[in-house]
Amino acid sequence: MKSFSLILSLLFMTSVSAQEIQMSEMASLEQIYGEAQEAQELLPMNELGIEFGYALYETTVTAEEENPVLTLESVRDYASVYVDGKLQGWVTEEKKSITLKIPAGKHTLQLYAENIGRITYGPEILDNSKGLFGSITLSGMEIENWKMIPLPVRECAVGELTFTPQANGGIPCFYKGLFTVETPAETYLDVSGWGMGEVWVNGHYAGSYWEQNTQQSIQLPADILQKETNSLIVFELKSNGKRTMRLSAKAIFN
Repeated sequence: MKSFSLILSLLFMTSVSAQEIQMSEMASLEQIYGEAQEAQELLPMNELGIEFGYALYETTVTAEEENPVLTLESVRDYASVYVDGKLQGWVTEEKKSITLKIPAGKHTLQLYAENIGRITYGPEILDNSKGLFGSITLSGMEIENWKMIPLPVRECAVGELTFTPQANGGIPCFYKGLFTVETPAETYLDVSGWGMGEVWVNGHYAGSYWEQNTQQSIQLPADILQKETNSLIVFELKSNGKRTMRLSAKAIFN
């Protein structure tokens, strides 16, 4: 009996580890936009009604020179930086400046921020602001006139999103792919190469990932999988061109 179980386990591991999931469809993030707020300055997430999760900070900027430097006073906890729909990089509380690879002229600046969690210790515990706030400059010039949009990613009904065949878009969005399972059993989703985001399997929230974490896989329990066709939906914040994920019989670490 033990030998038979071992054979089944090895067969499962072989079939799982060989399966690559192609993310063939996408859904726009605009479908889950919350109520936008406008202000001269950046507003922290708590003033946008966001306890945790994501928000979009958007404005129009004029670069007086090519490759200007964007500098923020406060970043809690992370933000991907896009200009005219193209990823420029990211900023954190430890890395608050970034050189934008753009020509001089007028551009649309979009900062997609994530609040990873509330501060529960240390000297900043009484200042529990999250998101982006304080001064923000482009080559030393203050940026104003912001539109800020809550993005309830984790709370959204992913089954109600409208997906279309994937286009060559670069901004954050939802991706969808299908995979098959002969016998539902605990497995892992290899997220290596992706940036930062959230995962759902068959409509069930499965977890989050970040390229800087040691573990680069998400555990998928057997009870959220189904025999034959399964759906995978991914929200990716750092749309960096990655379009496939892979099932794995074991956890993946850097």
